[in-house]
Amino acid sequence: MDKTIQIKNNLISRIRNSKDLNFLKALQTIFDTSEQELYQLNEVQNESINISRDEIKNGNYIDNSKAISEIKEWLKKK
Repeated sequence: MDKTIQIKNNLISRIRNSKDLNFLKALQTIFDTSEQELYQLNEVQNESINISRDEIKNGNYIDNSKAISEIKEWLKKK
């Protein structure tokens, strides 16, 4: 049997038997997203992305874990 058909049949069976609403919603999101066209960015958005890329190249950023740590510290002071 063709591998594609095998995967499709497996997915159909799992979807049909699933009672997990979150799982089914996640699958719906995947299907909806895959059917959408790519986002078209305007000139301002493209320029913002380029500026951000330059900042990253120049080391003007902080690590995600450090940002989270700083936010937690800031929230403790509130």
